[in-house]
Amino acid sequence: MFSTLLKLGRVSNLPTVWSNTIAGAVLAGVYIFNESVPLLLIAMSLAYIGGMFLNDAYDSEIDAIERPERPIPSGKISETKVYLLGYGMLATSIWLVMISASRALGIPQYAAASALALCSCIMLYNIWHKNNPISPLIMGLCRMFVYITAGYTLLREPSSLVIAAAVVTLSYLIGLTYIAKSENQQSFAAMWPIAFLAVPLGFGLMRSTNSIPTLLFTLLFGAWLLYSLQFLMVPAKRNVPKAVVSMIAGISLLDAIYISSVGFTNLAFVAVGAFVLTLFLQRFIAGT
Repeated sequence: MFSTLLKLGRVSNLPTVWSNTIAGAVLAGVYIFNESVPLLLIAMSLAYIGGMFLNDAYDSEIDAIERPERPIPSGKISETKVYLLGYGMLATSIWLVMISASRALGIPQYAAASALALCSCIMLYNIWHKNNPISPLIMGLCRMFVYITAGYTLLREPSSLVIAAAVVTLSYLIGLTYIAKSENQQSFAAMWPIAFLAVPLGFGLMRSTNSIPTLLFTLLFGAWLLYSLQFLMVPAKRNVPKAVVSMIAGISLLDAIYISSVGFTNLAFVAVGAFVLTLFLQRFIAGT
């Protein structure tokens, strides 16, 4: 049962959520982590895992046809139980954000509103992502609100850099999710959404004007993006799932750019560690 839960939650990608949360905190202006940060990390982890559970629950019918090995169609766990666990984790995530914000600030209203927006986007994506042309945008909003929730949980007035980074990540996720939606197709309906993947490079180059570490992390991210794209662009190597999981891991490299851009180079290597850990875990637990 434990392995089934790990598979349902696609926990191999969890380190990217952790680096998102840390980046959101640092960009907001939190320079000394306090007792609220571990609670926030748990809350964002539950939001992610709960969303993954609901993804399988809502997709159980189509998975029975296209991916019968998934936990629900294979009979390893009931659809009802997955729904209950998924929604339970989203509710717990919001509750933990409120506790974390109360400890850090004494006022949880803005953090709670952001956490509610995050969980609402997660629910909306899972309910309405099939045949939905704006589903990549909704998925991007899910990641965007991780940064915003982190900022408003720890500070009354987070730096505007939080919003900037959240929008850059939103752009990256739009391109990534568009690619993921083509997993069972022979070709893309259009190529232009993939251009969103380049937005982080522009941000990194702008922020690296006076920061060599940020430039190096930007180049590393760019190199990994090119590596990932070869599984889409080179016919002999075409492997959409491989491209997708590689780019998911690359989210943590994007966080390294954010963190180093505000002078925390040592902490940026924690994000690089999350990238490496994600790749390692993906060898054992499917990331999609």
